[in-house]
Amino acid sequence: MTIVPSPSGAVSPLWHPFTQHATAGPMIEIVAAEGVWLQGAEDQRILDAISSWWVITHGHRHPAIAAAVARQARTLDQVIFAGFTHPPAEELARKLLELVPRRPDADPLEFVFLSDSGSTAVEVGLKMAVGYWHNTARPRHRVVAFEDGYHGDTFGAMSVGARGVFTSPYHPMLFEVDFLPFPAAGREQGTLDAFAALLADHAHEVAALIVEPLVLGAGGMLMYEPALLAELAALARRHDVFLVADEVMTGFGRTGTLFACEQAGIVPDVMCLSKGITGGFLPMGATLATRRLYDAFWSEDRGRMFFHSSSYTGNPIACAAACANLEVWEREPVLERIAGIAAAHRRRLPGLQDHPLVRDVRCRGSIAAVEIAAPKSGYLSDLAPRLYNYFLSRGLLLRPIGNVVYVLPPYCITNEELDGIYDVIEDSLAALRDRSL
Repeated sequence: MTIVPSPSGAVSPLWHPFTQHATAGPMIEIVAAEGVWLQGAEDQRILDAISSWWVITHGHRHPAIAAAVARQARTLDQVIFAGFTHPPAEELARKLLELVPRRPDADPLEFVFLSDSGSTAVEVGLKMAVGYWHNTARPRHRVVAFEDGYHGDTFGAMSVGARGVFTSPYHPMLFEVDFLPFPAAGREQGTLDAFAALLADHAHEVAALIVEPLVLGAGGMLMYEPALLAELAALARRHDVFLVADEVMTGFGRTGTLFACEQAGIVPDVMCLSKGITGGFLPMGATLATRRLYDAFWSEDRGRMFFHSSSYTGNPIACAAACANLEVWEREPVLERIAGIAAAHRRRLPGLQDHPLVRDVRCRGSIAAVEIAAPKSGYLSDLAPRLYNYFLSRGLLLRPIGNVVYVLPPYCITNEELDGIYDVIEDSLAALRDRSL
């Protein structure tokens, strides 16, 4: 590993995520943040247009969440969560269960298992689904997922994600998964047919279908329609296959509703949450499940308990941050702000659609994506680092996924700031066209 100098000239021992240190250059030192802005040590002011990897919802350092964290730190910092509980965790669980979708024809989500990241929230959901079939003496081990999906970087989450550059060194260690073709516009029936055919022959072996509802994040902000998700859910229910909704990225308003599943009118058997759950303040994961799943682990036999834990499960300070975040949703017009962002996307994206270098534009809720035509697409497209550096030179944090530039800002962003982002994207396309970038 090459250790690169920090901006101050000191050698850093840090190994950064999703970073090729041989080519990345020095890391930018950030010393403060507020709203949509990051403040660098060298007086840089950078607009955080991707919510610091999709976690900052209401803006950096929202005062209500900061105050809740400070209050909690003065009373209870951490306690083992096996055999113990505490008020912030109890409050958070009840608040979450009040907010998730409900339907009279579906089992409600009734239980919350806390963890510390999106990847672990997914691991927990998969283990719940497979463990249910084991504990009911009807073992099922097959899991179905989308091609091009991403669910995290732990081994179970990698297994149900796309096989590719993220996972290639570990392929021999990943369990087999049945992948459905992504339901791109005009090809939705192929996805439904593939799932139906699999269930017709192997429903008795399939434990769960896991999906990122409506938007595949790291796969390139690929988007599909709520009606398709509703049909997949109906197929799963018809064949008694658990539906696991990975709302780690899409939850907490990103797609225009509090949870993406709402737009499809479905209630999943398992819902995985993280990222925006604390407003971006502290790491936390939550996996919500139905009573049917919970009851499969309820027994006088201690060997049938749910064997999973993180040391920081139910951390009181993280729970307090999450409760404060949910109170912001109650008190402030967050959905109106998201609708304003969505309107700005719809206003500016058509101006990019006809650019000769643009292959596609798409948006849903606060998420917008501009797919640029390039000889090499995908995560390792050489466009990504070139564009990333260009955007930083213009005071803008946009981190392209290969040849896809996406905008996913904190909800406190102004129209002027959003227009500034689009102006820089337009300038980047002009520079690419002129071969000056």
